[in-house]
Amino acid sequence: MKILRALPALMLGVALSFSAFAAIDTYQFKSPQQEQDYREITAQLRCPKCQNTNIAASDSIIAADMRTKVFQLLEQGQNKQQIVAYMVARYGNFVTYEPPVTPSTFILWLGPVLVVIIGAVMIFMPSRRGEVRLKNMTEEMSEQERQRLAQLLKDSDRTGS
Repeated sequence: MKILRALPALMLGVALSFSAFAAIDTYQFKSPQQEQDYREITAQLRCPKCQNTNIAASDSIIAADMRTKVFQLLEQGQNKQQIVAYMVARYGNFVTYEPPVTPSTFILWLGPVLVVIIGAVMIFMPSRRGEVRLKNMTEEMSEQERQRLAQLLKDSDRTGS
């Protein structure tokens, strides 16, 4: 009787445990170097679904497929560069954490720098124009206007203090 009561909980535990083992890959490597290469490659490739997780740590289906393909390519004797090139050709530059500078990504690399430069120019140019305008105005004033301005400034100092 107690077993029948515990059976649903036992079945639920078994069902949930299968998902815990879903991301474990078991490959038979030919050498420790091949296993090391596999670990390095899967750590440097980004999962297209998870975006900021490498395929070694991701449990998505596409990451599992990518890990299997990496193993197959290593078994065929391809090196790291060839495998990464294969993955880039298949999934795009997004699968690498450091995409190359190409004409299509050029604006993404230089965009932030351009925004900062344009912002700095917009901030500092108006203040320079204001200084130039004030300087030009004082140069264009006649001697009488300068005396009048000096008198007004002197009067404002007396009343303001």
